[in-house]
Order: sequence, then structure tokens, then C-alpha cells
Amino acid sequence: MNETFEFPGFLDVHVHFRDPGMTEAETLVSGLAAADRGGFAAVVTMPNTSPPCDSPLLIKRQSDFSPRILPSACMTAGRAGLVAADLEALAEAGASFFTDDGSYVSDDAVMEEVMRRAASLGMCVCQHAMDPKIQRGGVIRDCALARRLALAVIPPEAETAAIRRDLSICRVTGCRLHVQHISTAEGVELVRNAQREGLPVTAEATPHHLLLSCDDLETDDANYKMVPPLGTREDRAELRRAVKDGVLMFATDHAPHPARTKSLGFARSANGIIGLETAVAITYAVMVEEEGMDVEAWGRAWSEMPRTILSSGAKAAFDALSGVTRVTIGARRRVDPALFASLSRNCPYAGLEFSARAETVVRG
Repeated sequence: MNETFEFPGFLDVHVHFRDPGMTEAETLVSGLAAADRGGFAAVVTMPNTSPPCDSPLLIKRQSDFSPRILPSACMTAGRAGLVAADLEALAEAGASFFTDDGSYVSDDAVMEEVMRRAASLGMCVCQHAMDPKIQRGGVIRDCALARRLALAVIPPEAETAAIRRDLSICRVTGCRLHVQHISTAEGVELVRNAQREGLPVTAEATPHHLLLSCDDLETDDANYKMVPPLGTREDRAELRRAVKDGVLMFATDHAPHPARTKSLGFARSANGIIGLETAVAITYAVMVEEEGMDVEAWGRAWSEMPRTILSSGAKAAFDALSGVTRVTIGARRRVDPALFASLSRNCPYAGLEFSARAETVVRG
């Protein structure tokens, strides 16, 4: 017998629609169709397009889809990490928040300037917490597969060092800080302690980091390659605890790629997987069915919690949608990427079965 729940519209604050720049992988139209299929009332697009979204013109380019698509904007010019972008103009143009997602802003002085100016605008800074000096070309966490294939490893310190640095700047500036796609138990503990300290810090967990583990990888399949990489079983367990405790919200990091860039194994393939059309089902299975999370709290991690990192203008636009996400729990259905609305198929979930399915109702 089916059971149906209704929630305020789900919001995914971390998607890549590759438009402009790589529209064979995803466009604004196909990405929004995937969001509809997944049960999302609205999404926040990342600015790592080509060219990067570091100008008001590129924000306004997405305005035809507002407020279903709420664009974020670069923290630094060209996402190069060298000089702060024109944050004031980007905020006025309608940026939801600032991020150089896909790139870490390594320069302490630049990051502090970004956070000071963002704080004065009442805006959140969202950081891809992966220090390239520590990552050093790694492609996977240390695990049996990495050792068997002699793959370069990403140590957990690449994430935790980045989070520690950003928390120190958060203390100085008072700027709202959001840690994107957190993946390590140590990183979760840093965020948990920062929240206890009273710092304005949030973080997100992705469906793939909650479901999968590097310890379970068996083949050189780049559909399991992303940055940050899949963590250990212990990392996964801590991420689940943190979601259940309300420390972390959900986000997909939907990252479409054409098949030609994901068929080269871990060493040479692009990072990232698609997730919009499977995220609700996976997180329900992991957090509600397996971990016993309260279903209303699970819904808040997709709706109310993500809303908190939006700018005031983006919040108002999102609220005006009056969106509803309806989730039905019924017979288990098998994931078939061939049926996705997304233009890409880089998905590690083919053949898995889940009981939850979602639909979006937009009344505004």
C-alpha cells in the first residue's frame, strides 16, 4: 500500500547545468527537467560554466527560468582565486550566494576579503573545501582498489585543512560559511563543533557520500569518481549521524558529463556524477528506512535547511513559488539511467531499487 507525504518544495543548492560551455552534458532546460523528475521545486546552479558566472550578465542570462533556477555567482574573478569578484554587483543582479565550486580559494587574504564583503552584503559564502596543495593530483581515497590500481590518493586532510582555514576566517569576519559536499568524519566534527561554538556555519551531504563507500569499490569505474572522493565506511557512518542530528543538510552536486569524459577510468576521467533524479529516493532509503530518521526532519533537510543559505532576494523568490514536493512510498523501482531527463548518464546507481519517488507541484 502506498504512503504519501507532502513537504514544502525541495531545494537543491548544488547543481551543475554546464550552460554555457558544455551543453552536450546538460542545458538549463534539460537540467530543470531532471529537477522536475526528481521532485525539486528549485535548484541553485554553480558558476563553473565556460565562461564562469562572474558577471551580472551571466546571472541575468538565467533569469528566464527564475525562480526555479536560482544562480550562484563566483567568489573570485574567473574562479581563478586571485582577486575577489565584483560581489556587490553580483548580489544586486540576484546571486543566491557566492562560490567558486570546483575550485578552492587558497589565498588567505583573498578569502578573507571575500568573506568580509559578503558579510556586509548579508550573503553566504559556499566553499569547495579541498586544498589542492594537499590533494596533489589524487583521484580516490586510500582503499583496496586504490592500492590495487596504484591510483594517486586524496588524503582526508585535503578537506579538513581547508575547513579549518575557513572556520578561522569565519570567526574573524562573522560571514556565513557553508561547506559544500563534506565527505570526512573529521570534517563533520569540525562543522559540528563550529555550530556548538555559535559560528554561522552550515554544510551539506550528498546522496552518494551517504550511500556509497570507497571500501566497497571493486572496479575501475569512473562513475564512482568525484571530488571530494567517496569516504570510508566510518566516514559514511558519521555523515549519516550528522544528517540525523540536524548538523548537515542535503544537496546533490549533480555533475553531468558526456560519456567520452567518464569512460577513461579513475586516473583520467572527469570528476562527478548526476544525481537530481535519484536523490530523493536514495536519501529516503538511507536516512529514513535504514537509519530511522524522522520523515519530517528528513524533509526539512531538503527544504527548510537549504533555504537558509540563500540571499534574502532568492529566499523571497523561492517562497513565492509556493512549491510542494510530494513523496510517495510504494513498490520498489529499479534505476534506469536511459530513462533520465538529464542529457548525461554518468550514474553509479543503475540497477539499484528504491521505494520513494517524488513529484513537484508549483503553485506560485
